[in-house]
Amino acid sequence: MRIYTRTGDDGTTGLLGGQRVSKDSPRVEAYGSVDELNAQLGLAIAQMPSHERFCQMLQQVQNDLFVVGAELAVPVGKKPVIAPLSEGHVLTIERYIDEIEEQLSPLRHFILPGGTVAAATLHVARTVCRRAERRVVTLFHVEPGNPHIITYLNRLGDLLFVMARAVNAAEGVEDIIWDV
Repeated sequence: MRIYTRTGDDGTTGLLGGQRVSKDSPRVEAYGSVDELNAQLGLAIAQMPSHERFCQMLQQVQNDLFVVGAELAVPVGKKPVIAPLSEGHVLTIERYIDEIEEQLSPLRHFILPGGTVAAATLHVARTVCRRAERRVVTLFHVEPGNPHIITYLNRLGDLLFVMARAVNAAEGVEDIIWDV
């Protein structure tokens, strides 16, 4: 089977279920941003092999993001291809955040993204996550969707922030305070 189909050469792409839409439609922007986030998380995982627990968390998130992408790729009114993202997925992210925050000193200032390469990569993933969240919000203004997706992406941005701080702390790198 070839990787190229030539069906997208006209600027359209197929949604799950066969409907064709423009590649710049809000739906494609939303699931494309989620796909970009997933790739960024793969890069983050590759940057921190010594942080096995964080890699496990992020691999679970990557699986969840495939669920999100599949859900976003199904047009309104079509039957979902897999079970949708649920509140349970959101609660898992919250448990991850709580687990990590127990290890961190309280945050009393705004901090600048950076520190170790792994932490900086997590900060980039956080900003990609926030963009994906905005793209999903835009889509849901046009078409209804699963509200758990927005909540999940919102919590995921928080997880990536605390994870970046924890990676820096584990490597002995202090947070860089925003100096105003």
